Amino acid sequence: MDMPLTVFPAQAPLWGTLTLPGDKSLSHRAALFAALAEGESRVENFLLAGVTRPLLDALTALGVVWRWEGSTLTVVGRGLGGLRAPEVPLNCGNSATTMRLLAGVLAAAGLPAVLDGSPGLRRRPMRRVTEPLRHMGVPIEDTDGHAPLRLAARPEGEPLRAITYALPVASAQVKTALLLAALAARGRTLLREPGPSRDHTERLLAAMGAPLHRPDRYTVALEGPLHASLRPLRLTLPGDISSAAFLLVAALLVPGSRVRLRGVLLNPTRTGLLDALQAMGARVKTMPVGEVYGEPVGDLEVHYTSTLHGITVAGDLVVRMIDEFPAFAVLAAAAQGDTIVQDAGELRHKESDRISALVIQLRALGVAAEERPDGFVIHGSRHWRGGKVDAHGDHRLAMSLAVAGLAAREPVTVHGAESVAESFPTFVEALRSLGATLKED
Repeated sequence: MDMPLTVFPAQAPLWGTLTLPGDKSLSHRAALFAALAEGESRVENFLLAGVTRPLLDALTALGVVWRWEGSTLTVVGRGLGGLRAPEVPLNCGNSATTMRLLAGVLAAAGLPAVLDGSPGLRRRPMRRVTEPLRHMGVPIEDTDGHAPLRLAARPEGEPLRAITYALPVASAQVKTALLLAALAARGRTLLREPGPSRDHTERLLAAMGAPLHRPDRYTVALEGPLHASLRPLRLTLPGDISSAAFLLVAALLVPGSRVRLRGVLLNPTRTGLLDALQAMGARVKTMPVGEVYGEPVGDLEVHYTSTLHGITVAGDLVVRMIDEFPAFAVLAAAAQGDTIVQDAGELRHKESDRISALVIQLRALGVAAEERPDGFVIHGSRHWRGGKVDAHGDHRLAMSLAVAGLAAREPVTVHGAESVAESFPTFVEALRSLGATLKED
């Protein structure tokens, strides 16, 4: 059901201090890894949203008991050997993370299962995970390179094969699936990526006692099979830096604004946007406050900046800000000069084709933008009109277009805005608390 969101041009500065919901990537991993531990785990500030609910439902189908109290998720781990085969296909919703990580867990557990999801998820590439899993001896099949995925039972007591594998694309999801499968493989599994990707899995599994180490920046090794139980978790998840992106951009767009975000994840594989903002001349301050299970955490403070300038984003920086490009593009429209994004073809394989959809919707607001095969060009002007735009069911596109409405000449109505509940269910509440005016239709 289409639930439009209308955002009115800001009439006053955005001002305030917020704590954000837990990081999406860490929420997925914490819930799943807690299920593989033995004993009770408590995860505070867990992101309970559209994108994580399918994983929790899948854990129930695998025999894992969990409960939700306030903002805390409690999981009673069963260990790899304690999971049971699901009786029905596991619906992963719109979450590629859920599907790929579950494929790794089911491979390690040797359980038969079918993994399926939404029409959008069925368009996401899955051969990048099924092919290396088959090299490990996992009986898994995809559907012409996509979902649904089908796993057959593996004979009890038969380990998987350890592999040395070079990932063709830097992908934390594929890497995680293979590391999870490696927990049941005999020998040393060695994975090498062509560039940096998120390393939340390595940090969290190592802290839980997994026999994992990193020979160098782009290589990770795991000695299997796992002999000792993974330790249960006790942690408070830091705020999602990908959700922070929308509020940072909003403050940078509205004159006089000052916004502080407390306890945000500052993992260097995820802070590419902060580097890009500083390169544009944005007034953003980072204040480290500590670590959670090896993950750096800190506060962010941002002030309106009137002197932003265009930059070129390419190479490793693209991977470190891959989910933040929709918000970044809106800010680029307000900068002086051209902003060029290249080496970002992976954006075409997200919840929407984020290159095409982003350029089309920004043009609808009067922003001068060009689509390129592996990126886009934004010709900054700081002036765009209001109107109606369509998020195409993409949560990050919806929130970015909503933020654009704060700096438009007239109100912006975003169709498909119900999708914000996928990753940032309190998005509208957060903007309102800072002083923005929004109307939900």
